[in-house]
Amino acid sequence: MTTTQTPGSFTALPDERVLQATVVALEEDGYSVEVVDDLDAARAAVLARIPQGSSVMTNTSVTLAETGIADAINDGGPYESARNAMFALDFATQAQEMKAIGGQPDYALGSVHAVTADGTLVIASASGSQLASYAWGAANVIFVVGAQKLVPTLEAAHQRIYQHSLPLEDARAQAAYGQHSQVGKILEIHQELPGRIHIVLIREAVGF
Repeated sequence: MTTTQTPGSFTALPDERVLQATVVALEEDGYSVEVVDDLDAARAAVLARIPQGSSVMTNTSVTLAETGIADAINDGGPYESARNAMFALDFATQAQEMKAIGGQPDYALGSVHAVTADGTLVIASASGSQLASYAWGAANVIFVVGAQKLVPTLEAAHQRIYQHSLPLEDARAQAAYGQHSQVGKILEIHQELPGRIHIVLIREAVGF
């Protein structure tokens, strides 16, 4: 079975009916959802939810960078940057300590690669470094998601990852790290206990 997804549709914004129906599905699956109009509103919404002094891990995300959320957390804000603490260690000798810091913060921040119409969150990763905190390790998770990532089905979500997100991330990884990216692991979150995962959905195209 194939879907009617085309490469251009991976960047198209949904109409309001689709957006609101997806919000309802997400809430039924245990997530709290906040819809905002732009990147500045998304940053304000995220920061308003995090108590000062909380340990916060900003996982690698174009969305967090473009919204200014990563800088607000890691560049001297009133939070404990788990990312800064983690990368102050030596991976060769302190890898397990780094995993503990990055995997069990008070708040894990990031994005997803697709949200299906029935409320499933789909996240791809080369290494899987952020997935443990999303699935279980972090006390709270906040996903910041451009509305162009809404897709009709799980099949379309996987198409979006391989046909759209991976080529863009591969180019970013080559520029940033001098190496190719890959889809090493994919996490699907179908439901969550209420109160743990919050989604800030932006009525703009942002991120991969």
